Amino acid sequence: MNKKIIIFMPSIEGGGVEKNLFLITNYLSKELNNITLITSSKEFKNKFKKIKYVTPYLNLSNYGRKIKYLFCLYELIKLIIWKRETLILSFQANVYCILVAKFFNSKIIVRSNSSPSGWSKNFFKRKLFKLILGFADTIIVNSKDFKMEFKKQFNLNTVMIYNPLNKDEIINLSKKKINFSFFNKRKKSLKIINIGRMTEQKNQLMLLKAVNILKKKIKIRLLLIGRGVLRNNLELFIKRNNLNKIVKIINFKKNPFPYLKKSDLFVLTSNFEGLPNVLLEAATLKKFIISTNCPTGPKEILENGKNGILVKMNDYNNLSEKINFFYKNKKEFIKKINYNFKSLNRFNYYKRLEEYKKEVNKLLN
Repeated sequence: MNKKIIIFMPSIEGGGVEKNLFLITNYLSKELNNITLITSSKEFKNKFKKIKYVTPYLNLSNYGRKIKYLFCLYELIKLIIWKRETLILSFQANVYCILVAKFFNSKIIVRSNSSPSGWSKNFFKRKLFKLILGFADTIIVNSKDFKMEFKKQFNLNTVMIYNPLNKDEIINLSKKKINFSFFNKRKKSLKIINIGRMTEQKNQLMLLKAVNILKKKIKIRLLLIGRGVLRNNLELFIKRNNLNKIVKIINFKKNPFPYLKKSDLFVLTSNFEGLPNVLLEAATLKKFIISTNCPTGPKEILENGKNGILVKMNDYNNLSEKINFFYKNKKEFIKKINYNFKSLNRFNYYKRLEEYKKEVNKLLN
C-alpha cells in the first residue's frame, strides 16, 4: 500500500503529547508503509519503527519553538512538493501547518493537544484561529469537555479520541530499580510527586506554595520531575522558603515511573490541559490524585471527583487543605484507588489507536 503520510511534530520534548506521537505513529506504520516524520529533535529517532525520519540540516536543540517551527515548515513544503498527493497529520504548530497544507491542496488532520482556554483568550486570535482551523479536514481532540469547548469557542465539529493508554508498558517500566533515597529519609512522611514541563501552564509554583504552608503541620516530601523555562524561578522559591530538605527537583526522565511508584500522591496544578496523560499514568500505578479543576481533562478522568480530589485553579490554600485532608484520611482514600484503576478501561490502548487509523484511512481512500 503506497499511501503517503507526513507526520508533523517540530519539537519533541518528552511530555504527554510526545508519548501519544510515539504510540500513534508506530501503530500506523504497521499497516502504512510510506510514513515520514518531520521534527527538529534528532535524539528520538530510535523511538520510531519503519518510518522515514526527517530533520532540518542545522542542530536546533538550543533554539526556541518558533525557530524549530520555521525550519520544519520548510522541510514540510519540500516534502509536499516532492511527494505530491499527501496526507498531513499535525501534532504541533497546527495553524501554520494548516496554511501550508491548504496552499498546496493537501489533506490535513490536526490533533489539538490542549484546551482553547490556554491559547485563544484574545478576541482577535480566537477569530483568526476559527478561520484557519476551519480549513482542516479533520480536527481530533482528546476529551469530551475539550470537544464541547471547541464547539463553543469556534463553532467547529471535532472527532473525540481519548489518549491511548498502554497500562502493561507503564507497569513494567515502573519495576525498574532506581537508586533514590529522597522519599525514604523521613519515615511516615507523605510522598508527593509532580511530573511535567516547568511552565506557566503547569503552574508548579502553586504546589510549592501549598507545601510551604504544610511544612510545619505534617511530615512531607515533594519531588518535581521535569525541565522548562520556569525551573530557576521554582528553585529560587525553594531556596527563599527553606524548602531544600523537603523538596527536590530532578531533570526530565524518559522513564519516570519508578519514581511515581515510590510516591503516595500525585498532584497536578495545571491552568489548562487537553487530557493529561500523566493522570492516566498515576492512576495506572494506583496512586491517589489531587488535581486542579482546569479546562480540560482532569474532571473527566477523575469523574467529577469520584476517584480523586479536584481543587480550584491557583488556590494554593485550598490545595494545602486537601493535601492535609488526604494525609489524615489516607486509609479511606486508598479504597478509591481500585475504582480509579477500573475506570481506565475508557482509554483502552488498541481501541483508541484503531480510531486513529480509521480517521486516517477515511482521508486516504
